[in-house]
Amino acid sequence: MPLVAHYRDTDLQLQTVAQHLSETGELCSEFAKKINLEQTGLILGLLHDFGKYSQAFQNYIQSAQGLIDPDDVCFIDAKANKGKIDHATAGAQYIYEALKKYGGQGQGDLCGQILALCIASHHSGLIDVLSADFNKGNIFNSRIQKSEDKAHLQECRNNADPEIIHRVNELLITSEGAPKLLDEFFQKIKSILGSPKTANSTINSFKLGFLTRFLFSCLIDADRLNSAEFSEPRRLQERLSRSIKPDWNIAITRLENKLATFNIRNPIDTIRRNISLDCLNKAQEKQGIYSLTVPTGGGKTYASLRYALHHAKKHQCEHIFYIIPFTSIIEQNAQVIREAIEHPDDIHPWVLEHHSSIEPEHQTWQSKICAENWDTPIVITTMVQFLEALFSGGTKSARRLHQLANSVLIFDEIQTLPINCTHLFCNALNFLVEQANSTALLCTATQPLLNQLDNSEKGQLKITGELVSNVGALFDDLKRVHIKNCCKPLGWSLDEITDLAIEQFESTGSCLTIVNTKQWAQDLYFACQNKMDADALFHLSTNQCSAHRKIILAKIRQRLENHQPVMCFSTQLIEAGVDVDFASVIRFLAGLDSIAQAAGRCNRNGKKSTATVFVVNPDNENTKMLTDIEKGKRITERVMNEGFDDLLDPKAMAQYFYYYFFQRSEDMDYPCKDSQKNTTSLLALLSNNKLHPCSLNKHRIEQHNLPRLEQSFMEAGNIFKAIDAPTQAIIVDYQSSDGHVDAQPTAKDIINTLCSKDKKFDAESYFQALKQAQKYSVNVFPNVFEKLLKTQAIYETQPGSGIYCLNEQYYDDAFGLSTEIVNSSNFYSC
Repeated sequence: MPLVAHYRDTDLQLQTVAQHLSETGELCSEFAKKINLEQTGLILGLLHDFGKYSQAFQNYIQSAQGLIDPDDVCFIDAKANKGKIDHATAGAQYIYEALKKYGGQGQGDLCGQILALCIASHHSGLIDVLSADFNKGNIFNSRIQKSEDKAHLQECRNNADPEIIHRVNELLITSEGAPKLLDEFFQKIKSILGSPKTANSTINSFKLGFLTRFLFSCLIDADRLNSAEFSEPRRLQERLSRSIKPDWNIAITRLENKLATFNIRNPIDTIRRNISLDCLNKAQEKQGIYSLTVPTGGGKTYASLRYALHHAKKHQCEHIFYIIPFTSIIEQNAQVIREAIEHPDDIHPWVLEHHSSIEPEHQTWQSKICAENWDTPIVITTMVQFLEALFSGGTKSARRLHQLANSVLIFDEIQTLPINCTHLFCNALNFLVEQANSTALLCTATQPLLNQLDNSEKGQLKITGELVSNVGALFDDLKRVHIKNCCKPLGWSLDEITDLAIEQFESTGSCLTIVNTKQWAQDLYFACQNKMDADALFHLSTNQCSAHRKIILAKIRQRLENHQPVMCFSTQLIEAGVDVDFASVIRFLAGLDSIAQAAGRCNRNGKKSTATVFVVNPDNENTKMLTDIEKGKRITERVMNEGFDDLLDPKAMAQYFYYYFFQRSEDMDYPCKDSQKNTTSLLALLSNNKLHPCSLNKHRIEQHNLPRLEQSFMEAGNIFKAIDAPTQAIIVDYQSSDGHVDAQPTAKDIINTLCSKDKKFDAESYFQALKQAQKYSVNVFPNVFEKLLKTQAIYETQPGSGIYCLNEQYYDDAFGLSTEIVNSSNFYSC
């Protein structure tokens, strides 16, 4: 009887262990080839589920299918033992024992450790090497020394299919010298570690750990894909049909045709065209990390897309990624890109939007099958999703990491990078460029000094160059607003700010006020509600789902184009990249980079010779818990008092970031407390972990041996959050009050699909519903989530799914999600 890896639920067809190992090996090899580790990827796939050759696992899987009688001595209660039958350790032991003996300075030991760690971790997420609980010591050593009665290595060797053993031995065993696989892998490690003196540095230790995570990503994605394609065979055909590298010539031709239709209507259009030409010319240069420093309204979206497409063609890249700070501008940018390069006759879409946290933290078997793995030519995602692929725990996000290799990475509004992730980000991006053949482009009007950090030994970017030829002259040419510092000692009251907004609204025809908190946006909206035509008054915040905000922004743009009055009160979601053009802007005091972004919404298209951005300080603002805003305010006040004629001048911005980074230099390595309550940092946990009492790498280096992995990967993954407070996505049944229907399916259709009680699970429909639900989701903080749960304002789509929907009585057409009942709609739940 064949030994089984999986049964297909729909028809009880089986996939043998040999089939699963071979097919996963081929996929993993293909993914690892991106960093020239083809054989390394193959061996990971061949051994990852080697433990499924044990009788314990075979009894477990057959019992789960009802093929073993419950009274039989071999029966195992599958539900009670889910996740308890270890089938990962055997493969980890196999590869570590085979490789550790090679090399006089521990070459084989280090290589074997990295590969064994990937295999041992492929269901849990990368495990700690050194436990964050000091009493547990070296977790990796304990795992690799697991006894035969629990790991079953020898039993699996005896039971394994001869062809699997043959392929494994071809890679791991040689009659003389080290196996080719070891030579391949060690060349990569040498390129990372450099000289013996730097082998245990923070930066190189981090990169060694990041190489481990990259290979782990290759293995996870290969394993999940093969399992999903066995479960849903049509997914295999679909993947094969789009497995050819994208033909960038098609996208380039379509974009260039689109750009050729743009007419020069005013001087700003000439400037935008010149910026675009600069990007086109620089696209032929070598791969690296480049900056694109362009004032707001300078046409960065089209210019960066032009650069990315031509650069991807030149260097045969597989993907282009747009990493955007806020979900509020993803749909806008995605629409621009789709209109430029997608065609109705395309067999497969060019563009994927992936920005929601709808996928639950703890995955169900359905969500594992349906997880998005960024396998599309152009991916538009958020900085949160990007950082989670790089650093979060578990397997959900990590599987996407390898797709970032051999890609062009466009970071829009890079100044919004979370300050505590600075060194982690810089080290990871340097790795992707140096070791994974990628190019990065940092786009913003307010370029942070990521290549001039105080603690450079912790990692900073290696900038290759700037795409625009004369940044200073460009800012002079595009100057369209004046920043007016209106801050006063006692601050501005609600009535005073309301009066200023109404005065500007009446004198200029349109006024945008950008605040730091949702409460102020609502208070100002209410203060103006009875003082103007309701059709002219708007509110925007992240309590509204993106489908809702999209409709509001469309109304705002239409009214602005028609020269109709507009008064809008918004949180900072509108200030980075949202294409609106107000005659006047009021900005609550914040970081100078935020003020500059707010200025980009004022006189954006240069219709007036100049316009004013008023900076005001409210008298009662609850931002003490918002550290980035509070510190940004104080440093902006310092720069404003230094006498700069133009606060938007690049010199003023450089001074702001110099002060800001100096003051926050100790925050940049992601300070935290480990499980022992020791003050440490994520950077330390993910690099040399040198304060750990069990760390021996300093001694190894002194003995002229190579270091080993000593990271606390799982501890770091558990601590890491791309934003300070983790959020939970809630799907809302949003329907426009004016009957506007954005697209089919509706929110209710999507909710019905996710709540379906159909016993036959349709992975494709479920996956599509999750993707479509992104635009109907609102992210809430834990305290709000708990309140909604307590009042039964939310309900789970399926028991244990971790996906929640909002009772429509708690969604307001003006303000979005509320913790109180705001309308009398009929209650609906699954």
